[in-house]
Amino acid sequence: MLTMILESVAAVAVALSNPVQETQGATVVTLEQALEIALSENVSVKVADREIERTKYAKKGTYASLFPQIDASGSFQRTLKKQKMYVDIPGMEDGMEVGRWNNWAGGVSVAMPLVNAQLWESIKISGQDVELAVEKARSSRLDMVTQVKEAYYAALLAKELNNVYTQVYLNAKANLEKTQKKYNVQKASEMDLVRSKANLASSLPNLYDSENAIELALWQLKAVMGVNLEENIDIAGSLEDYASQLRIDDSINESSSLDGNSSLRQLAMQGEQLAAAVKAQQFAYIPSLSLGFNFQMSATQNEFNFKEYKWTPYSMVGLSLNIPIFSGGKRLASVKQSKIQLEEFQLQQQDAERQLRIALRQSIRTMETNINTYNAALDALVTSQKAFDIAQKSYDVGRSTLTDLNDAQLVLVQTQLSVSQSIYSFLVAKASLEKILGQDFTK
Repeated sequence: MLTMILESVAAVAVALSNPVQETQGATVVTLEQALEIALSENVSVKVADREIERTKYAKKGTYASLFPQIDASGSFQRTLKKQKMYVDIPGMEDGMEVGRWNNWAGGVSVAMPLVNAQLWESIKISGQDVELAVEKARSSRLDMVTQVKEAYYAALLAKELNNVYTQVYLNAKANLEKTQKKYNVQKASEMDLVRSKANLASSLPNLYDSENAIELALWQLKAVMGVNLEENIDIAGSLEDYASQLRIDDSINESSSLDGNSSLRQLAMQGEQLAAAVKAQQFAYIPSLSLGFNFQMSATQNEFNFKEYKWTPYSMVGLSLNIPIFSGGKRLASVKQSKIQLEEFQLQQQDAERQLRIALRQSIRTMETNINTYNAALDALVTSQKAFDIAQKSYDVGRSTLTDLNDAQLVLVQTQLSVSQSIYSFLVAKASLEKILGQDFTK
């Protein structure tokens, strides 16, 4: 058992000579740099940008319905059996074949809507599709920014935990060395020596877990950034660097405006589309007028001697008026269906806003709680550090037991973790609040 402990101690000593916080050969990125990389490399952002392009092309396709539609056509027919024409003339009772074996035709047709209210409303809806796609892209960026911030803060927290557990390990190692020396001169009992070894051994799992947590946190950060997981990157700074942000802006409260919230903006746009869809269904009752033009050339011959063909032209231009009269109630049912769908959506929109209000209050309360927790933990940290220092010195001179020292260290570790956790929880709540309010990507 002692051999295993010594081997573990040696392995950790090697690891501590190259601490995780200073990964050799790694590219160190700040939070701002991580966000910049993610904004250009994140897959969801790229997909959202492609969706904007797609809806723009769809809009152009809808606008094309307003322009003349020009089509060319051509046909060839080979008569297999000619028709017969019968006339009441003596001697022609068997009938007379009519027509020719080859029939050729080609032409151009043009159609253009002049009055079509339903089409115009459909064009308006396609324009709203582009606006909705742009807002969805903004939403993707907001989501991505929140994910990057949370992953970055999680990596910082993992490093803080590693720092604490590393210090616990170093203290346990130093205490073991002191106890071993005392034991050698018979100033410490065998129980103290065994307990020191146990403390050192028990500090290793937390240390290993914290190192693994850093690696996992960095993987998660690289994933949301959209970079290769094999890239060797590290993060800059510490949670303490963000302690100055532990405050809530005076302009932010539980009744703050949600006009910038991307989800509500998308719902508002979708509501406008549904309202336009109702109008489009109602416009189906309005007559439509279209302009048509047709030009055609045709020829019929028995042979394939094209030079001898006589082509006959035919052309026409006209207006076509379509007046809806009766459709078996189909149009009326479509209008009522669209109205009910709009009413359902408005109820969902109201519920979504209520849920966001709850989330807003929760984020603010979480931030307030962690501000108070941080301040209390900071005061406790000063006291617990002082208590640990006193216990350490007392143990060194033999005035206190190892149990007293361990108790003081436990309180110190819990206080250190409380300080780091409060900063982390505040930053995560702040990132969530910024997403709810739809604030700028890099803030």
